[in-house]
Amino acid sequence: MSRVTRTAATAGSDYWAVLGLEPGADGPALKRAFRQLARRWHPDLNGNDPVAEERFKLVNEAYAVLTDPKRRQAWESGGDPAMGNASDPFATGFPDFDTYLDSLFARRRPSEQAQAPPEPARGGWQQRAPEPPGGPGEVTAASASPPPVHAASDQETLVELTPEQALAGERIELELSDGTTVEVWTPPLAGDGWRLRLAGVTPGGGDHFLQLRVRTDEGLRVDGLRVSYPLELLPADAALGCSVVVPTLAGPVKLRVPAGSSSGRLLRLRGRGLELDQQRGDQLVEIRIVVPDQLSEAEEALYRRLQQLGLEQE
Repeated sequence: MSRVTRTAATAGSDYWAVLGLEPGADGPALKRAFRQLARRWHPDLNGNDPVAEERFKLVNEAYAVLTDPKRRQAWESGGDPAMGNASDPFATGFPDFDTYLDSLFARRRPSEQAQAPPEPARGGWQQRAPEPPGGPGEVTAASASPPPVHAASDQETLVELTPEQALAGERIELELSDGTTVEVWTPPLAGDGWRLRLAGVTPGGGDHFLQLRVRTDEGLRVDGLRVSYPLELLPADAALGCSVVVPTLAGPVKLRVPAGSSSGRLLRLRGRGLELDQQRGDQLVEIRIVVPDQLSEAEEALYRRLQQLGLEQE
């Protein structure tokens, strides 16, 4: 139903397209794109979906080739990009996502940093032993903190459609908070209150929901070919019956409300819904009894009399 235009890769060998980047993008852009797609397609975050697994491998392969000068040069010249590549790193399963990023970007966790021996610097110079207390010490720059990983969070957008758009299906372009453009076609015969799910398209891999609103200015609600309308009546009109004018898609019509109608009763107007091919829906009018906010003295006296009559009949 949906297509994410920025990350839609169609050719497995086009590594730039796999990462959703223009050819020649710099290192930071490569890393940002890889982090987002790796989290989105990591098998642990997709219920071990085999499609996500293959996609994750392709994203990993694209990043490995484009960040390795020799493999990238071999790929761009039409050679084998697997030159110098080890066996499949996922042959024995997929690591935890955080562990995977730690290994890929050579990050150390606090417990590992405490146990790791000092590494030699360039040119063969070895790090000096710590100075005794009070002596001169080295001043080294702290390593940059890794960019934060956004937690998956669901988002929602209200989409208003006309009855005609809901009947035929409508193309919608939705721009997410990270700049991703998602193209969606609503299903034909959609209805008011429908909630469409776009899986895994938000930053961090969450879902985005589209809340459909299909209503007219007169208060008609559309659901497929059927139209519904809430009709508010005073208690006396519902009890004694009355004639009212209600809106329809084709214009107002007169409706006879039977005596003794309670809230929730449905009155049918046949053929007053939407039409598709040889089918035409109905319109349902739902009775809703409302009580005035303020009563006059005469009205209050009548209601008290009705209350007494009801008690006498018990």
